Amino acid sequence: MIWVTKAAYIKNYLIRIIFNDGVEKIVDLKDELNEGIFIPLKDKEYFKKFHISANTIEWENGADFAPEYLRSLM
Repeated sequence: MIWVTKAAYIKNYLIRIIFNDGVEKIVDLKDELNEGIFIPLKDKEYFKKFHISANTIEWENGADFAPEYLRSLM
């Protein structure tokens, strides 16, 4: 099982993520914010305010991405 251990905002919609197995990735979520609960994340100030919860990154409105999905992004 994979999970997020650390995450840091970089710029725009880029987040540096470190997983429990030591893999580090920079993910660009710009193209993932076009529907439903993710639309408020288009506001960059809101986007910056994520935290780690339930083994992944999550925003105050409950939006989150599965750690496996984050890992699969290029």
